[in-house]
Amino acid sequence: MRRRSYRYVGPPELAALVRPDAEGRLIRSVADLDDWAGEPAEPVTFVVDLDGLLRVASRRSEHVVCAGGRRVLSAGEMRFSREAGHWVVAEVSNQSTGYCPDTSSWPAVAEALDRAGLAHPPGFTHAVVFRGCPRCRELNIVREDDFVCVFCEADLPEAWNVDPLAD
Repeated sequence: MRRRSYRYVGPPELAALVRPDAEGRLIRSVADLDDWAGEPAEPVTFVVDLDGLLRVASRRSEHVVCAGGRRVLSAGEMRFSREAGHWVVAEVSNQSTGYCPDTSSWPAVAEALDRAGLAHPPGFTHAVVFRGCPRCRELNIVREDDFVCVFCEADLPEAWNVDPLAD
């Protein structure tokens, strides 16, 4: 099954921060997380790259930098904790205003976490619904199923539409 990928749709000045040596840390296993994290106290920025692998970076990092400027299968924030001496994903969201991934990107996240051997919730613990306004073209975060643009009050589509060039 081919999954939708997301290209960066955020501000160009943030895309300009991308450097070849500044990608997020590749997490293929719990040992990779041990080597990178130590004891993380705050959420981290994450992306799932086109190979289905998890990349993480400091929460203060931009998703586009974590992804090396490339397309992703999902992006958001994640918080790890230890339970019975093992890493688990305590919280995970698709909150990335640079990529605006749909909530349907969860399976890519779950597969990347499973591949790395990380226990996780059954879905996003905080799912963000992104929509582009067809009238004013502004990005909206839909709250409480109110599909109305906060900028011009136009109706927002039910289906994800942030990137007209999405595959």
